[in-house]
Amino acid sequence: MALFSRENFPYLPFTINAMNAPRNVAVIVGSLRKDSFSRKMAHALAAVAPASLRLQIVEIGPLPLYNQDLDGADPPAAWVSFRERIRASDAVLFVTPEYNRSVPAALKNALDVGSRPYGKSAWNGKPGAVVGVSQGALGAFGANHHLRQSLVFLNVPTLQQPEAYIGGAAGLFDANGTLSNESTRDFLRKFMEAFAAWIEVNQRR
Repeated sequence: MALFSRENFPYLPFTINAMNAPRNVAVIVGSLRKDSFSRKMAHALAAVAPASLRLQIVEIGPLPLYNQDLDGADPPAAWVSFRERIRASDAVLFVTPEYNRSVPAALKNALDVGSRPYGKSAWNGKPGAVVGVSQGALGAFGANHHLRQSLVFLNVPTLQQPEAYIGGAAGLFDANGTLSNESTRDFLRKFMEAFAAWIEVNQRR
């Protein structure tokens, strides 16, 4: 149980009970590309997550662009399904690249779809975390922080430390798309341990 000790996470207020039932984490991948580095990273995060978390990708590609005219008595089925899956989750993990110093349009649309109708946001109160992924050295720094601005308004308490900016993504995976960099794997493991602790803290508020 040492993974969840106060020594490992001094900035969290109490020790985690690792015997809790697994928490369901909705994973939102910002890139729609089938073989994107963000999707590969999402799988790598799931592979190193502690047993207290159960990660599952919730696809955002099928979501029609948000249009309030369609959000009446019979909204698009893809919106309904997406909202239900977010509401059913215990937490949300965003893994995203950076487009033009911001998040991809598909990710912003997913935030909008999940936040409506007004007063019925599926995101409200869900503990969250953000992982930025890029081929460049900055690790999607701009997207990470732009996304955090939206999460503040959506009342998603977001893990502050450790921050995750994963640069040089093209050199981190083998030909099968599996993470092959040991130092990155170790960092991701510690990140997910911290996120597990963060979820428990915020589930009790």
